[in-house]
Amino acid sequence: MQLAKNAGAHVIATASPRSADRVRAAGADEVLDHTATDVVDAVTQPVDLLLNLAPIEPSQLADQAALVRSGGVVVNTTVWMQAPSDETRHVRGLNVFVRSDAKQLAGLVAAIDRGELHIDISRRIQLKDLPALHAEVAAGAVSGKVVVLAPTA
Repeated sequence: MQLAKNAGAHVIATASPRSADRVRAAGADEVLDHTATDVVDAVTQPVDLLLNLAPIEPSQLADQAALVRSGGVVVNTTVWMQAPSDETRHVRGLNVFVRSDAKQLAGLVAAIDRGELHIDISRRIQLKDLPALHAEVAAGAVSGKVVVLAPTA
């Protein structure tokens, strides 16, 4: 979100009420409460890019992909479903996972050092506490990034 905003994009984000303020602080121009609002109904203008970072139903992603303007892109980061494409509208579907790129990572670190990019670290835990963290994540009680410290840290 911050990278898109820094590049000049108008950012529409989804968030629950629990994380809406954090999403706004990260640069979202509009925040849709996905627990109370259907994204397809709420977005009234075509978008250039749809970025899906969450595990949603493939039918939901397909419906949201219809919001992408002709020539736009659907990017999906979930590993169990494909990003939908629409050849008639020239909408590309891209599946993105992890790409190790030292130069790109160095650029992100530099942006953090310059204060242009902020990582929301909600807390730091010891490695031995990781099972408890997983239980919290499963219960939906974790927001922000959690740094797991190695035993010698």
